[in-house]
Amino acid sequence: MTASASLLWPEITVLERGWLSANNYLFQGPEGAALVDSGYCIHAEQTVALVQDALGQQPLTHLLNTHLHSDHCGGNAALQAVWPQVQTWIPPGEAEAVRAWDEARLSYRPTGQNCPRFRIDGLLQPGSEWQLGGRPWQVHAAPGHDPHSVILFEPEKRLLISADALWEHGFGVVFPEIEGEHAFAEVGATLDLIEALQPAVVLPGHGPLFTGVDAALQEARRKLAGFVADPLKHARYAAKVLLKYKLLEWQRIAVPDASTWALATPYYRTLHQRYFADSTPEAWVQSLLDDLERSGAAKVQDGLLYNR
Repeated sequence: MTASASLLWPEITVLERGWLSANNYLFQGPEGAALVDSGYCIHAEQTVALVQDALGQQPLTHLLNTHLHSDHCGGNAALQAVWPQVQTWIPPGEAEAVRAWDEARLSYRPTGQNCPRFRIDGLLQPGSEWQLGGRPWQVHAAPGHDPHSVILFEPEKRLLISADALWEHGFGVVFPEIEGEHAFAEVGATLDLIEALQPAVVLPGHGPLFTGVDAALQEARRKLAGFVADPLKHARYAAKVLLKYKLLEWQRIAVPDASTWALATPYYRTLHQRYFADSTPEAWVQSLLDDLERSGAAKVQDGLLYNR
């Protein structure tokens, strides 16, 4: 059930974004103003404008990332440029990669996505507590979709910032599985953690706030069971999600150019070699484009692939 922002503390401003950018959650309290997640880089100018409009003359003092996928931290650099003193905190595990700006380890090069370089100032350690909007929020590890992801929980109103660990209708692609690591069990453990926390309202990484947490968990577990039973299903789902995500950025592109991009993107080569080597790479990518069109997620007309 979609929730109203009135169920939150008044110190929280919800910036619900489209699926190309993760939702942003802005907190204002005695400890300063903090933003959780910053969206994708092509929306960075809009992100800055939204935060400036909400804060007025108040500076942004803290920037927290639930994880470092490009749709959650792509606005970091722009925010740091406007507020040079902002303190940026990330989950543990990728600090060295950020400091060296290793785009392969950070997944940007393998996924064919972009993220301007940003700095970090500290780590969101699981088991710690953060003051956001004048209230304590617990930091919990939430591996699965990303091995380093965290979620944030406020126990009084039982508010959960779930990132991509739980949406109203599923969860994010389990990227470690694409890379050959077994992470479906970690997805299940994170869903168990969320159930144990008993959130009343979920503030997801994508999509509207929702209160039907039991129903969302049941749906997520059904999807997870399907992926566990048929890893090929998850692999094909992941390939289509990555292509649809890029199409959200392009909006339209010549069909041959979309195929060329996919064939040059490391994650697609990995997926093809691991799961779909019985067909040629070209035929496999074309089948993905056909699937997107059949599902209504894309349209092909006059040699162009359009987002829908």
